[in-house]
Amino acid sequence: MRRIFASALLALSPTLVAADVVPHVSYGPRPAYLIDKLPEGTLKSTLQACAAQTPAASTFSIGHRGAPLLFPEHTVESNVAAARMGAGILECDVTFTKDLELVCRHAQNDLHTTTDILTSDLAATCATPFAPATGGTPATAECRTSELTLAEFRTLTPKMDSSDKSATTPEEYQGGVAGYRTTLYADQAQTMTHAESIALFKSLGTKFTPELKSPAVEMPFNGFTQADYAQKLIDEYKAAGIPPSDVWPQSFDLQDVLYWIENEPEFGKQAVLLDASYRAAGFDHTNPETFPLDFAELRAKGVNYLAPPTWMLLTVEDGRIVPSPYATEASAAGLNLITWTLERSGPLSSGGDWYFQSVADLTRDDSMYYQMLDVLAQDVGVKGVFSDWPATVTYYANCMGL
Repeated sequence: MRRIFASALLALSPTLVAADVVPHVSYGPRPAYLIDKLPEGTLKSTLQACAAQTPAASTFSIGHRGAPLLFPEHTVESNVAAARMGAGILECDVTFTKDLELVCRHAQNDLHTTTDILTSDLAATCATPFAPATGGTPATAECRTSELTLAEFRTLTPKMDSSDKSATTPEEYQGGVAGYRTTLYADQAQTMTHAESIALFKSLGTKFTPELKSPAVEMPFNGFTQADYAQKLIDEYKAAGIPPSDVWPQSFDLQDVLYWIENEPEFGKQAVLLDASYRAAGFDHTNPETFPLDFAELRAKGVNYLAPPTWMLLTVEDGRIVPSPYATEASAAGLNLITWTLERSGPLSSGGDWYFQSVADLTRDDSMYYQMLDVLAQDVGVKGVFSDWPATVTYYANCMGL
């Protein structure tokens, strides 16, 4: 079968990475490009003064699905690129196959946008077959890892996450890549199981932050319970001999986090609750009366890490970006904050998108990436930042001694 790599990464191309050899870290041109756009002032001069620094990996810099600004997400190539940009922690979003093997995918039901399944022999396995766009109705499809065995999953070719909603054929549906992304590095990208990601990340000298994704199927699935799922994720780190202190397991489901705290307390110490409070009716990150979470209660239950999206941690006062009441109260309760996702938004000339909604009035160009990052690091005090292009965060972390 294509792209099966054996234990200890024996089948990885030596041009990608040699096992147990930490890659040389390089920033590339993007940090300087963003710094050049900054308005004159202390931040710009400070970052410019670090131009000659020696790049080094930092755990403040977290690869979000690898480096998906240019590489297909959750692939070997995407994560090698992230490590080469100094991401000290790499992410595998974890879901499962029909035969209950753990694999790296952002969602259990995203194969129709992240792989070539619709143009492959496995198209018939899709939970919702491809339906072409007709009239005002967009093209649709839904394909799940839980419909495939691991052997079948391995035959898929990853691609940039995209879909053309106006498509009338499965081939056309493969398009729709955002203009600020590229297909240049998508050729022959390699998928990974969760266990293979552990071996790869270890060889790259990074730490680990797996996210237990919400199943798209009813649980239990073929006798596989949610607790089995949460436990299997941890068991694969234990089998690989990874110290719990190197792992930050994540979930949007508080029950998963509490399961780890109770049943795997060494791993549970660094379990990360991903916060989706923004989905709650009436939520306002500047009004504590609307917060669904009780931060003090979370700490009392043993939760040490909380990870909201970047915009929830920031607001604007008197024309300046400042920590939001959400950030202030969460920090006061003793929660360590991690946030997502820098550089997921592309060019910011129009004010940015969902990730910039709380600072949109101040957002004029791509320099806002560094202005936002500076407030998150210096004023909010976040412990780490997920990025689609980790070099940006790595440069800042090295310059600021993070």
